[in-house]
Parts: sequence; C-alpha cells; structure tokens
Amino acid sequence: MTAADYRPPKWLRNPHLQSVLSSSTLRQRRGLRRLKQIGAVSTEHIFDGGDGVRLLGWHSTLRGREPRGLALLLHGWEGSTESSYMRLTAAELLEAGFDVVRLNFRDHGGTHHLNEEIFHSNRLDEVVNAACDVARRFPSSRFVAAGYSLGGNFALRLALRAPLAGLPLARVAAVCPLLDPASAMMGMENGLPLYHWYFQRKWRRSLERKRELFPERHNYDDATLALSVRALTEWMVERHTDFHTIDDYFEGYSIAGERLANLTVPADVLMSRDDPVIPYGDFLRWHPSPLVRREITRFGGHCGFIENAACDGFGEKWVAQRLAQA
Repeated sequence: MTAADYRPPKWLRNPHLQSVLSSSTLRQRRGLRRLKQIGAVSTEHIFDGGDGVRLLGWHSTLRGREPRGLALLLHGWEGSTESSYMRLTAAELLEAGFDVVRLNFRDHGGTHHLNEEIFHSNRLDEVVNAACDVARRFPSSRFVAAGYSLGGNFALRLALRAPLAGLPLARVAAVCPLLDPASAMMGMENGLPLYHWYFQRKWRRSLERKRELFPERHNYDDATLALSVRALTEWMVERHTDFHTIDDYFEGYSIAGERLANLTVPADVLMSRDDPVIPYGDFLRWHPSPLVRREITRFGGHCGFIENAACDGFGEKWVAQRLAQA
C-alpha cells in the first residue's frame, strides 16, 4: 500500500469535504462499532507525565493471543482518544497483531480535572514521560507510535527525544503532521473561516471547563475567551508559558526545515497536496533525516483520506501497515 493507491471517487475529492468527514459522528460511531466487533478489551489507565502530571489513556488488546508489539496513538489538537481516526486506527492495529494505547494530551478527552495548568503544544516532556510509563507497564518486543496532525508533530518529536529518554521506539508514523505552527496559523487565518471557527470554538469550551474546575487559578473573563485563535494564543503564551513571544512559542514546537535532521528512528509521513490546514509548501521546504519517508497524495484534505460513501479511511490502514514494518 502506497500513497498512489489512494484514489477517491470524484465526488470525494473536495478537501473540505474530506476534512469534515474525517471527524464525523458517523466515523466515530463506526470506530466504536469496529472495536466491539473484533472483541477489543479496553482498560483505562493514568500514566505518569512526570512532576505530578497525569495523562489518561486506554490500553486495548485482544484476548487469547500474544501481541506482536505495542502501538502508542496520539490525537490532534482538541481531539481525544475517542476521535474517529483514533478508534479506527486502533482497530486496524489490533487486527494487525498489536496491542494499542490511545493517549490523551492534557485537557483533552474530558481530562481537564487531572492537571491544574492548561495544555499547550510545548508540553513535550510530559508526553515523553508518559510514553516511557506506557512502555514500562506494557513491555513489548516492539514499541511503535503514530499521530495525526498535532499528534503527528508530537510523535515525530517523541522519536527525536526517544534515544535520550531511553524509550525503545522502533518506528513512528505521522498523518498530516503540523510542521511550522506559524505558517499553519497564517494559513488558517487566510483560508476558509470554517477551520478558524472550529478550533476557536473547541478551544474556548476547553478553557471554560478549566475555569470551572480551577476558578482561583484560571479567572480569565469571557472577553478573553472570545479572542481570535492568534490573540488567544498570545494571551496564553504571556500568562501560561515561559516563552516571551508567540514567535518563540511557535519555534518551540516547530519541526520545519532541518529540525529533524538528526532523527535516528525510522519515520513514515503521509500528507496530501490539498490539505487546507497544514500548508503543503511547508513540506516542500522540509529537510528531515533520510530516515523519514514521505508519501504524498493528490487528494485527502486534512487527515481525511476517505475512500468511499461508507467512510472507510485509507489513513488508518496506512498507519497500521507502516508500523507493522518496524
């Protein structure tokens, strides 16, 4: 299976349709149904993110077989372990012989109560620590990881940090990973307003929930929550990070240019030319390690890659096949 094998019908070639369908309720329910059909046994766990940080995840396995490895899955910004692509990818990996851990980032998937401070994209240390905790709790002959969008960015940074952290990561796969946050922000501001509205709405709800749980720590007003994504990011950087400017913050989790030149873990990246969220030009200017293998589709939108009216996803199958090569 390669990117050339993804050939959606003409009516499915609109990037915005692809992007909307990818996280639709239909696909979310289908993912849950597939996990039930294959007999997945899922248990909830709190993983150690270090310094008192707690991250919630779900470990899934199939009874009566010895797994060929363990796969860690990371969702996108304002997604969760229950996102459609997370459930469907977990099902594909379980059928490929892996056990799976779907990990929530801080403040995602209804986990706002677990940590007082808010999520931001430079909180890589806690994800690295949680990944090490996952590997300790569920020892396996093969440990692999995959992520979508911001989760793909985290997966690739996790791979960069793995040797120093002592994490036995054999391979990673990333679908439409965020490369250059500053470029993506400009793309969102200048593109179809739907995406800005979507992320602004979801982030605002997340911050509202945080304020309800920790009113003494988070006493921001509704006017702050009504800011644009850029303005709200600037507010967050100033009050909730150690970065001086939004540009410094973006630089902190950018993997653009040559920032992954020293990557020593094999990585596969799937991207589409018509992604309306992650500018394709960022990939043209990307110079990662030779161990990064890039596959490009003409269509697919942002983390879509929907194949038919049943909303089968090429991306989930691609992830399972690439990780199986570890």
